Amino acid sequence: MKKIRPVHGPEWHIQRDIMKFLRQRGWWIERTHGNLFQMGFPDIYIAHPKFGQRWVDVKNPVAWEYTKAQCQKWPVWDQYGIGVWIMVAATDEEYDKLFQPPNWKQYWKSRYDAYLMDVDVLLAELLHDETKQLPLAPPTTTTGSTGGRNARRPDLPIQESDLGWLDEVDEL
Repeated sequence: MKKIRPVHGPEWHIQRDIMKFLRQRGWWIERTHGNLFQMGFPDIYIAHPKFGQRWVDVKNPVAWEYTKAQCQKWPVWDQYGIGVWIMVAATDEEYDKLFQPPNWKQYWKSRYDAYLMDVDVLLAELLHDETKQLPLAPPTTTTGSTGGRNARRPDLPIQESDLGWLDEVDEL
C-alpha cells in the first residue's frame, strides 16, 4: 500500500506557531512565497512599530538546511546591512534572538561555502554574457514536428529575415 505523505512538513507547523506567537506580541507579518523571483528570501518579513523590521527564516531544529539561493543571497544581504534571523520554535528564548544581531551565520554549515560567489565576478560574467546575447527568436508554431511558417531549427543562428515578426509586434 502506498504511504500517504502529510500535506505540510514540520517546518510549516513551526512557522505557523511562530507567526501566531509574533502576532500576539504586536508584530505585522508578511509571508514570502518561494518562486523564481524570490529564491533565497527568508520565510517571513516582520515589522513592529517599536522594534523595527526583520527578515526571519524558520528552520526545523532537528533537520535544517539552507537552499543554494539562501547561501548565495544572505551573505550579500549581510554586506549591505540586511539581517536574517533564524527561528526554530515559538518560545521566549527564540523570540529573544530577534533583539540580538542576525544569527543566520550560526546555522551555516561549512559545505555551504561551495555556493558562495564573488559578487564582482558574477556581475562581470553577467555583463559579458549580455554583450553576446542574440536577438529574441521568432515564435514557433505547434503544427507538429515539421513546423509551420514560423518554425526554424534551434541550432541555426538567427537571421535578419527571422525578425520580421518584430515589426508586427510594433504595430500592435
